[in-house]
Amino acid sequence: MDTEQLKKWIKDIKVNNLENADVEVENNSPLEMLGKGRQGAVFKVTDDICVKVFGNEEDCEREHYALSLGQHTDLFPKIHAKGKRYIAMDIIKGIDLREYLQSQPLTPELSYKLIEMLITFKAIGYERIDHHKRQIFIQPEGNLKVIDVARTVWRDRVYPYPRKLLTSLGEENKEIFLKHVQEMAPEVYEEWQHYIQMEELARYITEHALPENDKEKLREISNQLITTDDEEKYVKQLEGLVKKVFKEEWIKVMIARGAKPEKVMKKVDEYWDYRERRGSSKGYSGSRYSGSSRRDSDRKRYEGERSHRSSSRRDNRKRRHS
Repeated sequence: MDTEQLKKWIKDIKVNNLENADVEVENNSPLEMLGKGRQGAVFKVTDDICVKVFGNEEDCEREHYALSLGQHTDLFPKIHAKGKRYIAMDIIKGIDLREYLQSQPLTPELSYKLIEMLITFKAIGYERIDHHKRQIFIQPEGNLKVIDVARTVWRDRVYPYPRKLLTSLGEENKEIFLKHVQEMAPEVYEEWQHYIQMEELARYITEHALPENDKEKLREISNQLITTDDEEKYVKQLEGLVKKVFKEEWIKVMIARGAKPEKVMKKVDEYWDYRERRGSSKGYSGSRYSGSSRRDSDRKRYEGERSHRSSSRRDNRKRRHS
């Protein structure tokens, strides 16, 4: 490839970024435009090499950096030249995954290669291990090639699972792919399911918490958070909260006095075990109450113990003064 000639041709190409739209292109060069997107336009240089001309230098630097991270793999196009606003690279042939799945099934073999692709993304240092199916190409020999990788690095928003890939597959192929992942990489499947569920919960909360939504509806569903209506459940939760606070505060005090944390925690646990055993021996569980009668019984026992302690202190004082 004649890089000096390429530079002359690129001077006759103007690419401007537009807001929420593909770039605007003015091509006064002899190069044929193969396509364009949000960041730049691609032109054919030879039968095997193309050049991507960007609307700004930052997008060019980002894509060049992302491609450079994967040059030792066979997943990305090989870089041949680079300027401030252009990258010359291999033309990726084959059929993109979007078009492929319109006529072919998503097989376990193809799912395996997609999982390998995601592993490679993470291994080479991509911050977003994700890609849309239209940017993944299946080669005649069956391996995958990936284009438009600029968005995999220097991201402010990073999803912890391949959200864009799963969404772009469509519901039917998404379920098939997840089934294959479950069979081939069960731990990965469980992690993805966790994040999918978290996303669903976040969407549910957001939909019902936005100002334009019905306040009455939010008030109704928020009742699910209220725990004070069920007295037995409330007292059990309250007891747990008291234990937690008691344990935390006791640990703070004892550590300040120089005690070892593990010994303090052991003593706290022993104390609560003793309290529960003592409660069980009196005919009730330490974590279950029987309404007001239980509280009355506790109050009377506490008053009796307090009266006994007061009487003992008075007897001690009399003995000291005699």
